[in-house]
Amino acid sequence: MNVILLGPPGAGKGTQAKLLEQKLSMLQLSTGDMLRAAKDEQSEIGKKIKLIMAEGNLVTDEIVIELISEKIDKSSKCAGFIFDGFPRTLYQADALSELMSSKKQSIDFVIEMRVDDSQLIERIVGRYSCKECGEVYHKVNKPEQKKGICDNCKNINAFIFREDDNEEALRTRLFNYYRETSSLIGYYYAKKKLTTVDGLLPIETIHDLIYQATENNL
Repeated sequence: MNVILLGPPGAGKGTQAKLLEQKLSMLQLSTGDMLRAAKDEQSEIGKKIKLIMAEGNLVTDEIVIELISEKIDKSSKCAGFIFDGFPRTLYQADALSELMSSKKQSIDFVIEMRVDDSQLIERIVGRYSCKECGEVYHKVNKPEQKKGICDNCKNINAFIFREDDNEEALRTRLFNYYRETSSLIGYYYAKKKLTTVDGLLPIETIHDLIYQATENNL
């Protein structure tokens, strides 16, 4: 089974992908993480990506597809793949469909995590994380139990805020997301693969809804 998670930045796609990994033995394919990892490798595609990034250019769709193809081939024993951050355009969606067909697989479900922009901004602007272990916090919804100390790794004053987690930058990111991916909603709806969930529900509730949407295909 292969699933695509759609949703704006901060909607919780990464969190839900991790939960699906744990429950269904699937593998999350986050293109951002894959590109960063490949850049540090000495493989041919890794060297190519490193050079492109060093020159300040964007990695092409063709290279991303090649990277995904390699990852799928190396992970044949997992129960399926969760695509997080890809596709973002109709061209990428078609390219991914062709790739999966070439491997005698398909995209089975597309989960759109829909959120209200104003509530999403409130959620993201207040978040911060521990630079040592990556544990995520929120100044209102999930502050650390002891001020200045990470609940998870117990490091002191190791908290960081993302530079682009401010309202102006976030609105730009949201605009770019809707501009790039709005057409995908209709694309996958027409293919009868789309399920929409409220991305502002509790994490466990969202996970249950996603699992219910996919369990008939298990």
